[in-house]
Amino acid sequence: MITPLGADTGKSWEGLLQGRSAIGRITHFDPEGLPCQIAAEVPDFDIDRHIEVKDQKKMDRFIHFGLAAASMAMHDSGLEVTDSNAHRIGVIVGAGIGGLSSIEKFTKIINERGAKRVSPFFIPMTIINLTSGQISIRFGVKGPNSAVSTACATGTHAIGDSFKLIQHGSADAMICGGSEAVITPLGIAGFTSMKALSTRNDEPEKASRPFDRDRDGFVMGEGAGILVIEELDHALNRGARIYAEVIGYGLNSDAYHITSPSPNGEGAASCMNSAIADAAIEPGQVNYINAHGTSTKYGDEIETSAVKTVYGEHAYKLCVSSTKSMIGHLLGASGGVEAAICALGIYNQKVPPTINLDNPDSECDLDYVPHTARDLDLNIAMSNSFGFGGTNACIILKRFDRS
Repeated sequence: MITPLGADTGKSWEGLLQGRSAIGRITHFDPEGLPCQIAAEVPDFDIDRHIEVKDQKKMDRFIHFGLAAASMAMHDSGLEVTDSNAHRIGVIVGAGIGGLSSIEKFTKIINERGAKRVSPFFIPMTIINLTSGQISIRFGVKGPNSAVSTACATGTHAIGDSFKLIQHGSADAMICGGSEAVITPLGIAGFTSMKALSTRNDEPEKASRPFDRDRDGFVMGEGAGILVIEELDHALNRGARIYAEVIGYGLNSDAYHITSPSPNGEGAASCMNSAIADAAIEPGQVNYINAHGTSTKYGDEIETSAVKTVYGEHAYKLCVSSTKSMIGHLLGASGGVEAAICALGIYNQKVPPTINLDNPDSECDLDYVPHTARDLDLNIAMSNSFGFGGTNACIILKRFDRS
């Protein structure tokens, strides 16, 4: 993970368990004059550690994040790519928006200095599939190579699609997840004009408050979440450390509105049910949900309603938390980061909190793990991602029993 709490998994996980907010005033550019002047920026990203100087200018920041997170994930996995297995290892890493900062930069250049000043690397810097492309080049993996772009569901779709490729026998291992870096003037202005962002500029650390009565929109974040997933015997045969098992995946559409979820939560509920059916488990076996929980008025209410539809009385026994309360909404990277959080939660038997839940909304009445992380006998976790265009994705992870 590369998140606003830290440019590696250890710092990110530690910050989540401490319940720290990573949200502050925007420093990437001067936000003066914008209604929203806050975001969750990655604070300590050392690009030189991950990418050679000569290559850095050939990639947008979202590719920097994705390639760096993939490098750390591959190192952690201990998976070695050889001539004999390269065709059985693939990549699916996506982004919701892609190289927006480079698009803004070169739009200014062409307007001020002419077309000849546009870099020949402009297109491969900005298109979404080049994170997957750069990862495959870095590691020499020659199996399936694809990219997903489904708004806020991107990372979860990338992991779920990779899961299915392995199940279907098309690969033995996949590098998968999402990356995003669109804290730019145009990105902030665009989401602000939709009235999607919090404008709590005077208290940025309290701006993201999922399920709270006083929430006023989400806070934009940036970063990447990348997983290495493998066919079970493949992992066991090489003695891999297994954080969790991927056991279920659901995806569908609301078919309702370009930005708003269906009011009754029908699409979200159906997606969760699909994942549960795919996992061949009962709803009552799920212990924890990492909620989509963006801190928007209707989104949080509708997700809560959908959880109650799916889980019935068991909904009140679940732990449900939104880590976006601490790191903001990483858009296309959020699903990758949140799946990683579920895996780490299962591995460490802990769940991170929802911070800033000071005055719970009366319509949001579940156990959102307020303020403080919690030890939990965590066997099965679900991660929810719901995106613009009504696209939904849910993934289910399970504690791995080596016996």
